[in-house]
Amino acid sequence: MDLQFTPQEEAFRDEVQAFLKEHLPAELSHKVRAGLRLDKADMERWHAILNARGWLANHWPEQYGGPGWNAVQKFIFENECALAGAPRIVPFGVNMLGPVLIKYGSEAQKQYWLPRILNGEDWWCQGYSEPGAGSDLASVKTTAVLKRDEGGDHYVVNGQKTWTTLGQHANMIFCLVRTDREAKAQSGISFLLVDMRSPGVEVRPIITLDGEHEVNEVFFTDVRVPAGNLVGEENKGWTYAKYLLTYERTNIAGVGFSVAALEKLKRVAATVQCNGRPLAQDPLFAARLARVEIDLENMKTTNLRVIAAVAGGGVPGAESSMLKIRGTEIRQEILSLTRRAMGPYALPFEEEALHAGHEDRVVGPEGAAAAAANYFNYRKLSIFGGSNEIQKNIISKMILGL
Repeated sequence: MDLQFTPQEEAFRDEVQAFLKEHLPAELSHKVRAGLRLDKADMERWHAILNARGWLANHWPEQYGGPGWNAVQKFIFENECALAGAPRIVPFGVNMLGPVLIKYGSEAQKQYWLPRILNGEDWWCQGYSEPGAGSDLASVKTTAVLKRDEGGDHYVVNGQKTWTTLGQHANMIFCLVRTDREAKAQSGISFLLVDMRSPGVEVRPIITLDGEHEVNEVFFTDVRVPAGNLVGEENKGWTYAKYLLTYERTNIAGVGFSVAALEKLKRVAATVQCNGRPLAQDPLFAARLARVEIDLENMKTTNLRVIAAVAGGGVPGAESSMLKIRGTEIRQEILSLTRRAMGPYALPFEEEALHAGHEDRVVGPEGAAAAAANYFNYRKLSIFGGSNEIQKNIISKMILGL
């Protein structure tokens, strides 16, 4: 693969940079760069800006609202957004459910749900993990039983999902549910779209180590779901789940965000003093900084390969697992080095410091107030989306045949 951008690709990068300079709100960029908390309105605002430009679902086919970009254009866009301090797009509708519907959904489902994802009418969350069924999704116990009555064909859903990211904002959830208790574990699972406003749905917050309400538990008690909300065939949900997870794992790698985080780390290391000289000149710290930068450059190449495979109509296989492992390890290492570089300024944690308007109370390097919180929050990266240990098993089976 030629890693040099063509003149056309360089022109596209200039176009993206110009768009971000003109349309990325300064207050949103400031929040992202400073590690401040983004609220629902912030995320919806950036979603709407990208959708108005036609750049929101940048990996969807043009016929469904995508921009028709190739792999390199998508790579350039994501990196430039990260470097500009753009908010991360909430991935569940655009990056995860959308591709599943495009590939496996009925035409009626595509025509109804895809425009609602783009215009923000629906906020989706993911109902995969359960107590006792995290990386081992084949163990899901939430059931969906098909019923027929005067109200029409519908499923009755009972069970529990956990670690549901941003479920407190969502009005819809896509779920893995067990529709055949007698079948082999992977064969008895279906992919169902559930309205979270339905009677019997309860959302309870989980407060994480960094003090954030980011994830939730979701309970289903005799929840009625129209049979038309089944995606694809009954008991074939495992196939759709695996397809979705390849997109999730690729996104978890977060190449663009790692690039932006590394640039910030370099700025901090160049200004913070250690024994009378910049921290960047400390041999031990400089060695770790160089190692993570080399790893990140290698991961960029792998990321381009995976995106190229998807753009060519394929589905990333073991490569997405490789990207997930290295991507999460690199992001965690950068956050660890950032926390170390901040020194004592990263030690205290004031919840108020994560809100815009409290910058005058923050001392030390930019983002110091959020350094420890981010470090702790992103320890999860190597676990969700299929733990890194599970990814190593996948790689062993797909490449080594073990």
